[in-house]
Amino acid sequence: MAKNYYEILGVDRDATPDEIKKSFRKLAKKYHPDISKEKDAEARMQEINTAYDTLSHEERKAEYDYALDHPEGAFQGGHGFSNQQGFQQSHDFHGFEDLFGRFGSGFGGGFQDRGFKGEDQHASIEVPIDVAYHGTTQQITLQVPTYSPQGRPEVQRKTLEIRIPQGMKSGQQIRLSKQGQAGINGGENGDLYIEITYQKSTNLYVEGTDVYLETPITPWEAALGEKIQVQLPSGSTIEVNIPKNTQNGQKLRIKDKGIPSSPPGHLYLILTVKTPEVITHEQQEAYKKLAAVFPQFKPRKN
Repeated sequence: MAKNYYEILGVDRDATPDEIKKSFRKLAKKYHPDISKEKDAEARMQEINTAYDTLSHEERKAEYDYALDHPEGAFQGGHGFSNQQGFQQSHDFHGFEDLFGRFGSGFGGGFQDRGFKGEDQHASIEVPIDVAYHGTTQQITLQVPTYSPQGRPEVQRKTLEIRIPQGMKSGQQIRLSKQGQAGINGGENGDLYIEITYQKSTNLYVEGTDVYLETPITPWEAALGEKIQVQLPSGSTIEVNIPKNTQNGQKLRIKDKGIPSSPPGHLYLILTVKTPEVITHEQQEAYKKLAAVFPQFKPRKN
């Protein structure tokens, strides 16, 4: 009986395709004959190779699972096998070893002839919010884990120029083809994914395509309803009408002035009422008069 392929790959029978692939890649890096220091690397890699070719293929995996679950099945002269209930299923093999050999035959005669794609890698960078409105081209330097020609792990510094298009949402990724980890045995490189996030500040943050901007206003602008000039994150300036009797912390939506994605986000002004300091006698008297004309205003009243 051939070795259990699940044990070879170190996974359970209910492992997902992604879990099977992840375990295979981990073992391939350990036992690849070109880089492994293990004495039985080539033999182990052949086992791993065959096991993965079986378990990563839905139909082959189903046949293999059936064979594991029905060890009592009697082989019928190499043309099939039947279970104890007489169910007949046609195959062109002469036993388990032939079956497993057939599953593993698509590798050009051995692991040495097959290259493996390098791992995809991920990084993130923070950029100023105006990049969302105008886009930019930027150089970045990354420290990328990889393998030396001798198979030893090492860290490589890589400088890349990336183009960040206008309208990217915070958290979106840019894919750089074949800029990830180097392939093994002639396989192609993996891809590099750069996640874009926008720099936060004390008065601005981004959620998806919506931009939130804290905007200070005076007590009289809040009370009377005034027009004010607001500089947008894009750098342009617009005129905004403050509603009468605006309260501190109230949000004002400026439609389609968020990140210019498709569809565009909105800009939310978080209106913050700022009270001027009292310095002169005249200013002190002004506050006294204000208090006198609003005797009913009691903000701490429950």
